Amino acid sequence: MKSYELRDKFLLFFKEKGHAVIPSASVIPENDPTVLFTTAGMHPLVPYLLGAKHPEGVRLTNVQKCIRTGDIDDVGDATHCTFFEMLGNWSLGDYFKKEAIEWSWEFLTSEKWLGIPKEKLYFTVFAGDEDAPRDMESYNYWRALGVPEERIFFLPKEHNWWGPAGATGPCGPDTEMFIDTGGEKCSPDCQPGCSCSKYVEIWNDVFMEYNKTADGRYEPLKQKNVDTGMGLERTIAVLQGVDSVYDTDLYKDIMDRIKQLAEQKYGQDEETDRAFRIVADHIRTAVFILGDEKGVTPSNVDQGYVLRRLIRRAIRFGLQIGIPEGSTPEIAQVVIEQYRHIYPELESNAETISRELALEEERFQRTIRQGLREFDKLVARMEKAANVIDGPSAFRLYDTFGFPLEFTQELAEERGYSVDVEGFNESFRRHQEISQAGAAKRFKGGLADHTEETARLHTATHLLHAALRKVLGESVEQRGSNITAERLRFDFSFPRKVNREELDEIERLVNEVIEKDIEISCTEMPVEEAQQSGAIGLFDSRYGNMVKVYTVGDFSKEICGGPHASRTGELGRFKIKKEESSSAGVRRIRAVLTD
Repeated sequence: MKSYELRDKFLLFFKEKGHAVIPSASVIPENDPTVLFTTAGMHPLVPYLLGAKHPEGVRLTNVQKCIRTGDIDDVGDATHCTFFEMLGNWSLGDYFKKEAIEWSWEFLTSEKWLGIPKEKLYFTVFAGDEDAPRDMESYNYWRALGVPEERIFFLPKEHNWWGPAGATGPCGPDTEMFIDTGGEKCSPDCQPGCSCSKYVEIWNDVFMEYNKTADGRYEPLKQKNVDTGMGLERTIAVLQGVDSVYDTDLYKDIMDRIKQLAEQKYGQDEETDRAFRIVADHIRTAVFILGDEKGVTPSNVDQGYVLRRLIRRAIRFGLQIGIPEGSTPEIAQVVIEQYRHIYPELESNAETISRELALEEERFQRTIRQGLREFDKLVARMEKAANVIDGPSAFRLYDTFGFPLEFTQELAEERGYSVDVEGFNESFRRHQEISQAGAAKRFKGGLADHTEETARLHTATHLLHAALRKVLGESVEQRGSNITAERLRFDFSFPRKVNREELDEIERLVNEVIEKDIEISCTEMPVEEAQQSGAIGLFDSRYGNMVKVYTVGDFSKEICGGPHASRTGELGRFKIKKEESSSAGVRRIRAVLTD
C-alpha cells in the first residue's frame, strides 16, 4: 500500500461513517499559545472539544500536519520524525467508546480497508488508579470483537491516559493499538508499550470523559469526546513491511536525492545512515514550516529558532556525509514536488522556501567560520599539559556555534588534544533539563487558555489587524499571533518600521471602537460566501466548507475559530507596548489591555 492510498482510505472510511472531512490546519497554532507548533490533530479543535459548536458538525476527520521537536536528538533512528502527518477522527459529544473501538477494528482488519491479520494486533487499555476506575468498558468492547484476553493489556496512566499532566482541562483514558512486527521479545516481560521494536503502536483512541480541576480532582465531563490519532509515517512503514520510516515511499525521493549528492554511501554503518536520515527529516520539516501560510522564517526566538536549528542541523550533518554547500534548496525542491498536490501552499511558497534556506545556509557558514576562530582561541588559552578540552567549553561550541561533539573531537585530535566527553554530556543534560522545564511551562496539555482575559486579547487582535490595514494599507496581512492572558503579539507583513505617528493612530482607532461598545456578532457561512462578504481569511486553506465570521460593526470582519468577547466595551484600554522587526518583511507588535 502506498502512503497516498492510506490517506485516502482513512478519510473515505470515516466519511462513510458520517464524518465531515476537514482540511489540515497550519503547523503554527493560531489559538493555542501553550505550544510552538501543532503537535496533534486535536490542537486546532480545542474550542470545539471544550464545547463550542463546529461549523461542520459533531463528527470530523482529517489528515493533520504536525511537528514535534521534543525528541529531536532521537531523529535518525527507525521511527522518529520531527514532521509527520496524523490521521484522526473526532466525536464532539456524539459517539463514544463502542463506535470508536468497533470502527478502529473494522478499518484495521477489513480486507476492504487495511486488511491487517487479526492475530498480529495487540491492544492496551487503562489499568485504573485512585483518580479513575479500570477501563473495563474498552476491554469488553475489544473482547466482544473476538480479541483474545491474552492480547489485551492493562497499563497505568503513563501509557494509557491522555491529559494535561499538572494542569487542568479535559482528559481521559485511551486504548492503543499495536502490531506485532514478528521480531523476538527483548525479555520475558516484553509486551505492548515496551520500548523495543517488537510491538509498534499504530493507532490511539482517546476518550475525554473527565475534567481535571485546579485542586487535582477528576470530574465527569458534560460533553464526552473521542480524539484519535494514527501516525501516517509509522503505519505505512508497517504496511509496507520495512524496518524504518525512511525506507517508505514517503522518504524515497528525498533519500535518493541525498544519496546522489553525498560523497559517503548510505547503508554502510549506523552513524552515517543516521546523518542521511537527519538531513532528510530536517529539510522536510523546514519546508513545511517555511511553506506554511503563517510565514515563519529563521530567527532567534520561538518557531523561528526551532526552524533555524533544524536547518543548521541538516547542514552540518550534510557536511558529515559530504553534501556540497548550498544544496539545501535542491533537496527541498524534492519535498515540494512530492507534496504539492496534497499541500498546495508548498508550491505557492516555493520561492520563499528556496530563498530562506539559501540565506540561512550562508549565515551558518559564517557562524562555522566564527566557531573555528573561537576553537583556535580556546586552544590558545589552554595549557599544553592539560591536553583536554573541558566539557562546558565543548558544549558552548555545540550550543552557540553548532559544532557537533564529533566535529570538536576531530579538531582537537588534529592538534593533539582530547575532549572531556563526560563533561560535555553533563552540560548537555543540564541544558535539556532547562529546556524541558521551559517546554513544560509552555505546554499545558495542549489545551489553550480560554480565560476571559485571553478572549479579550484575542478580540483585540482583530481590531488591531483592521486598524493596521486602515492606517498602513490593505497590503498588510497577518503573519502570525501569540496570545497569553497578559498580552498579545501580532506579526504582519510590512516592509519598514511603523513610525510613532502611525502607531498612535492605530491605537486611537482601536480604542475608539472599544469605547463605542459595539456588539461582536458571529455568523456561520460557507467559506466562499465569507470571502465575498469581505471577511479576512488569510489562512483559509485549513478551513472546511463552513466557517465562523466575527464582525465588529463596519470596522472588522474576520474568519476565526478562537475565543472572543461579546462586546468591544469589555476590552478595556488598548496600548501598544512595542513595535519591532520579526523577520525580513515582517513586523511585530506587542500590546496589552488595561482597565
